[in-house]
Amino acid sequence: MSRKRRQYTSDFKPKVALAALKGDQTTSEIAARFEIHPTMVSQWKRELLDNATGVFEGKGDGKAAQKTQEEIDTLYREIGKLTMERDFLLRRLDH
Repeated sequence: MSRKRRQYTSDFKPKVALAALKGDQTTSEIAARFEIHPTMVSQWKRELLDNATGVFEGKGDGKAAQKTQEEIDTLYREIGKLTMERDFLLRRLDH
């Protein structure tokens, strides 16, 4: 029988990553304390360091929100285009 993979919450991951950043314990010790694989400790620590600048970006300039809105608009346009193509092909098949 296969074992179901554990899902970790978004509250748990930074807790582990911050413990790794402190540097007072080894990766293996942290992994044993939180009952996870040492690779996950390293991965979450790296993700925290890579994405740490995103925490302080865009607080006042709104660039991130604008970029997200542009992506949403692009996706809606693509959905509309695909819907039109599907409808066109369905009409062609009916005739």
